[in-house]
Amino acid sequence: MILGAGVLSMNDDASKYLAESYPMGQVLALRQIAALLMIMAYVWWTKSWNDLRINNRSGYTWRAAIHVGSAILIIWALTLLPIATVTTIVFSSPIIVLVFSMRVVGESVSWWRWIAVVIGFAGVLIIIRPGSVSFEWALLVAVAAAFVSGFRDLMTRRLSRTDTSISMLFWASVLLIVLSLFTIPLGWKPLTLASSFWFIFNGLLNASAHFLMIEAPRLGDAALVSPFRYTAVLWATLTGFLVWHEFPDSPLMIGATMLIISGVMIIRRQ
Repeated sequence: MILGAGVLSMNDDASKYLAESYPMGQVLALRQIAALLMIMAYVWWTKSWNDLRINNRSGYTWRAAIHVGSAILIIWALTLLPIATVTTIVFSSPIIVLVFSMRVVGESVSWWRWIAVVIGFAGVLIIIRPGSVSFEWALLVAVAAAFVSGFRDLMTRRLSRTDTSISMLFWASVLLIVLSLFTIPLGWKPLTLASSFWFIFNGLLNASAHFLMIEAPRLGDAALVSPFRYTAVLWATLTGFLVWHEFPDSPLMIGATMLIISGVMIIRRQ
């Protein structure tokens, strides 16, 4: 899980770097093509073609569409904000999952987890500081990404009752590629040898991160393993400093701490 969180941060760094020179649609399409090739290689190696079968078509359609929206919003946020800020806000998605899980998944929410929601929500407010002079509209893009990511995770939990994780990854990638290809008329740029390498590397990181973070709870006790996904905030802070020379301010660190506490409280009570 720690390795998956680190690879996820590297994936965001590579996407942020490519989005500085190439249109968002081109970054999404080429990155996801490389990721899809890696997923197919895994399926071929394990001879698990039957795992790609779709059992819940309507659920797949909704999850894939939400996954596309999440990917677009995250890359958009990465082009506007420091990587540590985006990672921290997007990792508030477990709060959204918890709040809406009663309606979508039919789960009950205890008073302990409602306390966790309040702590996490307060952490988000500290980070975005609405009404202050330091508030940026770009922060709302990251908040929207957190909401959409939360709904994606909800649909993932719902589909996991009938379909495999590798199937969800595969078909979401296919839809993302198809939709991204429609942006070609908007002005894709020619690739250089160096950028081609970065697109392939970005795709490998993307597939590896999702695979590792899906496999970790399956291989170990989910309540023990899942909190370590929040090390992504530390990885993002480190890579943001080393690569982009970004250092988080005090409100971000306080808000991130509150979000991590909130997330761990939610996971441990589950």
